[in-house]
Amino acid sequence: MANIKSAAKQARKAVRNAATNKARMSRIRTYVKKVEAAIESGDKNAAQSALKAAQPELHRGAGKGYLHRNTVARKLSRLSARVKAL
Repeated sequence: MANIKSAAKQARKAVRNAATNKARMSRIRTYVKKVEAAIESGDKNAAQSALKAAQPELHRGAGKGYLHRNTVARKLSRLSARVKAL
């Protein structure tokens, strides 16, 4: 355990931040899984609407620093290519 007040506070903040990061990443993964499920089902309209919903979530993750912007670009590019191929 931390011996200094500021270190103890930082440790408490780290626990809160870790919980927030975990929740936000889980939310992003859920949106991506919805797109992939729609692609697997073969429903192009559902896949397009799911992709449209997932895009801002992924970009928000990049903006907040949960994901690297190139990772987001790669994921969106691959997903949109798969949707387009339906």
